[in-house]
Amino acid sequence: MSNPTDERSLQPDTGAPPGSSEPAPQPNAEPETKQPGPEQNGQQESPAAASDTDQSVQDQQGQQGQQAAGNGIQGQPTPSVQQVLDHQRELLAKPVSGKLAADIDVMRQIYSNCSDLIIHEFDVRQGPAVTVIYLDGLCDTKEIDLHILNPLQHIGTTGAADKNAIVECVTLSSMLEVSSIQDATDKIGYGNVILFIDGETSALVYSLMHLTLRSIEEPQAETVVRGPREGFVENIQTNISLLRRRIHSPALKMKSIYIGRYTKTATIVTYIEGITDPNLVREMEQRLSAIDIDGFMDSSHIEEWVEDNPFSPFPQLMSTERPDVVTAHLLEGKIAVFTDGSPVALIAPALLMSMMQSPEDFYQRSIVATGIRWLRMFFSFITVFGPSLYVAVLSYHQEMIPTTLLLTIARSREQIPFPALVEALLMEITFEALREAGIRLPRQVGSAVSIVGALVIGQAAIAAGIVSSPMVMVVAVTAVSSFLIPNYSLGIAIRLIRFPIMLCAGFLGLYGIVLAALLILLHLMTLRSFGVPYLSPIAPVQSSQFKDTLIRANRMHMKTRPHLTGSFFNRLRSRADLYKSRRNN
Repeated sequence: MSNPTDERSLQPDTGAPPGSSEPAPQPNAEPETKQPGPEQNGQQESPAAASDTDQSVQDQQGQQGQQAAGNGIQGQPTPSVQQVLDHQRELLAKPVSGKLAADIDVMRQIYSNCSDLIIHEFDVRQGPAVTVIYLDGLCDTKEIDLHILNPLQHIGTTGAADKNAIVECVTLSSMLEVSSIQDATDKIGYGNVILFIDGETSALVYSLMHLTLRSIEEPQAETVVRGPREGFVENIQTNISLLRRRIHSPALKMKSIYIGRYTKTATIVTYIEGITDPNLVREMEQRLSAIDIDGFMDSSHIEEWVEDNPFSPFPQLMSTERPDVVTAHLLEGKIAVFTDGSPVALIAPALLMSMMQSPEDFYQRSIVATGIRWLRMFFSFITVFGPSLYVAVLSYHQEMIPTTLLLTIARSREQIPFPALVEALLMEITFEALREAGIRLPRQVGSAVSIVGALVIGQAAIAAGIVSSPMVMVVAVTAVSSFLIPNYSLGIAIRLIRFPIMLCAGFLGLYGIVLAALLILLHLMTLRSFGVPYLSPIAPVQSSQFKDTLIRANRMHMKTRPHLTGSFFNRLRSRADLYKSRRNN
């Protein structure tokens, strides 16, 4: 079965095996020895019978024409998906046989219908026959001509017909050997050149990848005020080099894992040996190895697979595009995960206090950074509870409002037909819709639409008597407060939990807010990120780490690393069984 895709589109399933070269029997076709004619066995056929016979001949000729046009496939059955997969696995499991013609035939079957596959067969001058295989567009053809084809075809191996002579002739330093077809196809998919040599049971692999990549620039999602203005790109090798430029020690380790049956996406686990807990590294490797999917395109897919609690709105892994942020967290004993094709690196474990910190805090003086952190904490509290407090106080606890302010609010709400809860939900949902519209629209008009839309809709809603002026002000302050949260994923989670808190405030007042706050606090206290308590070092209390939480102490006083093993607080760190069961389901 050399071309399963073509076979599937030609013939119905007639029962012949998928790898058979014999044509399938045609149950309604006449035998080839019979020639339709007006007479047979001395009897003349009727006009109707002759017409049926002619029609059968035309159908048979048309069917044969379709078979002839189908790349030489004659009557083979339609293979099922499982048969195609089994055939692919059978081909990939074959070793490099040493017979050049047989190995090239296997590669042609695997890469059938791949117009970008280049197979260049030639004879080495005074040497064996060699075939070069690569994918057009992934490899640099000029480098192939210069370092492989020209030396082998013009200089030759001076009569030595073996692999070592070819290795000495090729002017490339990066060379690997593979002995199976599976390894050869994996290397081809990553932009390598494969050399099959007649009589050798291993193929040579040369890295001549040539890709058009985005240049290194400042991250768009993480604004830099003071600090390095470099950001990760989609190429994983470039991202690793940016990290190596900051950590020159050989203790910086890189472990590669390939995830996805078809994408085979390269994923690298990075940590500093001697600082990071080995149990944390092993746990990450176990969770990544448990992923069994066809493929993924971004590091966010990995995040959903390896997090401890997938049903929690709070992110349990940090994400960043800045190499300096990854370097700082690696020096604290954490691990980073890079994914080929994604400019976003994942950092584990992730703590709530770490996500409330901005990289700019470490490029400012300690007093200034501490003040900014307190300001950020205060407005984060307003983001979560601001609209809920307004709804609860206005609906159930008017005695808490000063009389003058209460009269002003009452005058502004005289013509409002909705209660405070409905009013708050209308404005919050409208503003969230405007925020998402501003993100999805082109950059040139997105910010203008979000700002102008909020102003116009807010003023129009006040003029129409749908909402009151104090409510518009509360929603505006809440929206501005949400922008102070440094981590985008955490900001989304806080914006999400604001709505159920408003519902509790609308039905139970301040008691509902306290109940919702207790439930959220209970959830955060039970939440873990790779075994580390999410509220660490505040809960459980670790006073030695308070120097980099609510305050940012002077650098000369920060002499200890955070405790990130989590083994004392969570003995059930390993969750490999959970991820295996999730994969099976």
